[in-house]
Amino acid sequence: MSTQTPFAVITGAALGLALAFAAPQALAQKRYDPGANDREIKIGQTMPYSGPASAYGTIGKVQAAYFKKINDEGGINGRKINFVSLDDGYSPPKTVEMVRRLVEQDEVLLVFQTLGTPPNSAIHKYMNAKKVPHLFVATGATKWDDPKGHPWTMGWQPNYQTETTIYARHILKEKPNAKIAVLYQNDDYGKDYLKGLEDGLGDKARTMIVAKASYEVTDPTVDSQIVQLQASGADVFVNITTPKFAAQAIRKVHDIGWKAVHYLNNVSVGVGSVLTPAGLDKSVGLISTAYIKDPTDPQWANDPGMKEWTEFMKKYYPEGSLIDNTNVYGYTVAKTMVQVLKQAGDNLTRENVMRQAANLKDFAPDTLLPGIKINTSASDFAPIQAVQLMRFDGKTWVRFGEIISADAR
Repeated sequence: MSTQTPFAVITGAALGLALAFAAPQALAQKRYDPGANDREIKIGQTMPYSGPASAYGTIGKVQAAYFKKINDEGGINGRKINFVSLDDGYSPPKTVEMVRRLVEQDEVLLVFQTLGTPPNSAIHKYMNAKKVPHLFVATGATKWDDPKGHPWTMGWQPNYQTETTIYARHILKEKPNAKIAVLYQNDDYGKDYLKGLEDGLGDKARTMIVAKASYEVTDPTVDSQIVQLQASGADVFVNITTPKFAAQAIRKVHDIGWKAVHYLNNVSVGVGSVLTPAGLDKSVGLISTAYIKDPTDPQWANDPGMKEWTEFMKKYYPEGSLIDNTNVYGYTVAKTMVQVLKQAGDNLTRENVMRQAANLKDFAPDTLLPGIKINTSASDFAPIQAVQLMRFDGKTWVRFGEIISADAR
């Protein structure tokens, strides 16, 4: 009797069993692109730790602190975050130099929260040509929501045009015969905000906007522009400035006795970084928008999310300001980045990181305002699309009205 047949049957069965076990293992195989391995995930960033926008440098510091906290807790799926954050001084040529280093020499998996519209504009095409995730950029320019044309770039905060469109609606409702003066930074950031205001006012923009003045980031002050705008007779002032210049403008408006209704763009609402240097008494009545919890608002004194943030700050970033909402902002974006990496699991390819960034469903970090959630899809790269108006009372920002959906984009 031949022994070939039973041998063949046993071998075939064993082979089939082996293949059955191998299939799921193959599916679960770890996948990596440059910047990721079994031990770490390397993330790159540029941030203005020096220069005219250095007030924003705290964002990079709070994010580095948050990633350290995550590492202390075991990392993400067992991998530690290697966070490389470089100073670009808010200078686009420097940003290009630094980001090329991060991508080509340091070989980061992704670039995260690079700050400013001009710096990000300078690397926009490069990041997409290299197919490196350019995630949650720290600027609200509308062009970051372009999944077809630039599928490797994504914003995070509500976009600038939506914000000033909301101001325009409020002006039309509360002061329909207003004479509006606008101060704006002379670059893509300022012009994006200005366009939203003009679009929101519609046909009335031509008659209601009676004066515009711009400034360069290299200007020492905006005092002369404020005097010029007051001379126009405007009774509404729309202040489109970064922190240094926002503080100067708030102070000058008060000191020259200009009694205009004053709208301040959201990127400069920090009580610690802007309003305190300007003078809290001089900031009374400012109107802006909110989408994250403000640390100066007593409403959040016993809020679990803000208590957790305060404890984190005291332990991991004790030199950071506890009254600066910029530190809440940076912390909240870092939480979003961690969520994306958790979703990516063991498939840490650049393509999958982008896929997960575009697959956030009702993600609600507990430092966002109640009712505001983060949602993205393959056709929608605008994570936060709702805000609420707020007014400064001399101590804190006080929200008013309903949560407004950012549908006018």
